[in-house]
Amino acid sequence: MAVFCGSKTGNNPLFMQHASILGELLAKNGIQLIYGGGRVGLMGAVSDAVMQHGGKVIGIIPKVLLKWEQQHLNITELKIVEDMHERKRLMYELCDAAIILPGGNGTMDELFELITWNTLKIHEKKIILLNSAGYYDDLIAHLNRTKEEGFLHEDWQLRITILTNPESIFS
Repeated sequence: MAVFCGSKTGNNPLFMQHASILGELLAKNGIQLIYGGGRVGLMGAVSDAVMQHGGKVIGIIPKVLLKWEQQHLNITELKIVEDMHERKRLMYELCDAAIILPGGNGTMDELFELITWNTLKIHEKKIILLNSAGYYDDLIAHLNRTKEEGFLHEDWQLRITILTNPESIFS
């Protein structure tokens, strides 16, 4: 399972809480985490929780982010790649599905690439958007607007499952 999320914690404590719960649930369900390889922010929280609960973690980090995202050395495997494109490509190849937690521009880039690749049938990965504390409410409204205005080839809701807590992912 790939998890895309912020390298910062955000201002709402619920974001970190959900990241930690998600990591614990991944480990308890025997699901390997594939993520961006950082040890800070929500990325660090989810990977730490997986490791603390006996799970396996593969981190994939580009050289340019080694200091920025502070590569995580206490995970099962850390792959250092040349650039962001290789990071995303490898994460997509290794995962069966993706969960999107709150994050910034990089998380949005990853989310929209996943949606685009699904729409173009490059892959058929399940995408789960974890809308913690309504973080993605405005994005959901925008996606609805793109549909209403006729800019989508299909209903975006066919490609994304929206949930409000990590427990519902596993129910």
